[in-house]
Amino acid sequence: MKKYFGTDGIRGKAFEKLNSELAFKLGQGISYVFKPDRVVIGMDTRASSPMLAYSIANGLQAKGVNVLFAGVVSTPMIAYYSLVKNMIGIMITASHNPYTDNGIKIFKNGYKTYEEDELKIEAFIDHGQLTFGSFGRLILSDDIEKEYLKIYKQFNDFKSNLKVIADAANGANHLIADKLLNHFTNDLALINIDPDGYNINHHCGSTYLNDLPDMVKDNFDIGFSYDGDGDRIIMIDHLGNIFDGDLIIYTIAKYLKLKGELKNNKVVLTKMSNPAILKALRDLGIDYTLTDVGDKYVFKALDEENLNVGGESSGHIILNHLLHSGDGLLVSVYILYILNELQMSLHDFGYVKPYPIKTHNIKNISKSVLLKPEVLNIISGHQKEIEALGGMLLVRASGTEDLIRVTLSVEDGNILNDVSTHIVRTLEKEGMKS
Repeated sequence: MKKYFGTDGIRGKAFEKLNSELAFKLGQGISYVFKPDRVVIGMDTRASSPMLAYSIANGLQAKGVNVLFAGVVSTPMIAYYSLVKNMIGIMITASHNPYTDNGIKIFKNGYKTYEEDELKIEAFIDHGQLTFGSFGRLILSDDIEKEYLKIYKQFNDFKSNLKVIADAANGANHLIADKLLNHFTNDLALINIDPDGYNINHHCGSTYLNDLPDMVKDNFDIGFSYDGDGDRIIMIDHLGNIFDGDLIIYTIAKYLKLKGELKNNKVVLTKMSNPAILKALRDLGIDYTLTDVGDKYVFKALDEENLNVGGESSGHIILNHLLHSGDGLLVSVYILYILNELQMSLHDFGYVKPYPIKTHNIKNISKSVLLKPEVLNIISGHQKEIEALGGMLLVRASGTEDLIRVTLSVEDGNILNDVSTHIVRTLEKEGMKS
């Protein structure tokens, strides 16, 4: 069992679990395990991000490691730079979580670290001998952005005539989105681009879509909404319909199949994918692999099966033929490229009406409740019932937050309400006994 690392790096309350002492030790541990000559560090816009970034940098410098400091950049920018430069990349972010949280993602040559390396780092944090006295350099660098922009040369400088609005979530994309989207559009509005350290993801971004659908419906042709570190995207069509990750993957897969470029005629989705989208893929003759939730599982399937498109309903989408990492901005530009080529709207080409879906996040409950035989029997019974109707039921403990998540989707709304209510009440009742 890992003590610090979860499913996506280290995450927790800033200045509590994630403090300068832990960050310094982490920097030293990264040096001890990977023995790098230099490391690149980027961060999102949280008030606590500079503290963690500089503390990690100090730990590395004290072991003689040079640190390239990228400032505020997106997670995919760090992942890409780590890949092309064959180096360790570190991103300070808690992604879509509120500003009170923060996190640390580590990339080795562009890819997230393996569990065995994380266990070695944890052992060093708890028992390693700290080193002081060396003087690695701290280098402020804009080379990260220059390298990242090279990805977009493949789009041949098209210009979309769609009216576009993009929500940067007061996060890592608040600067680069302006530069990139203005290059590929003639009519762009950007919102939530004024981070103050505390407003990242606050009533904005991909996890808060209360206002954007109406804004797009009234004034724009398409809307994009990112999360705090820029690796997720949700889209809105001109009628105000929400395109989550599943629907975006369906749209891209449909285009690639049309062009004869969908590798092995298959995509990767997760067990939380909307059943209506799975049916729509089958109707197009497109196969799919369903993985556990987590981008590392999606990428593993993409890699092993030699596929080029996959992702999660949350909007973390990997276009493996363009970039090995989820990237909301890259997906935005690719969708604009597709629609420009087809001369169609997002709705007309890609919309599928999803089955109704309910997600319950149950807090203040012991995750061990999911080990109780009586609870497992109830969940299993409902899973068989829902799957027989072509629906989906997933109950899991979150890997990044202290809660249990229940997600249910089925065409019949009455069954949806009845089953979800029963499962939630069962978990709350049995979990309080734990």
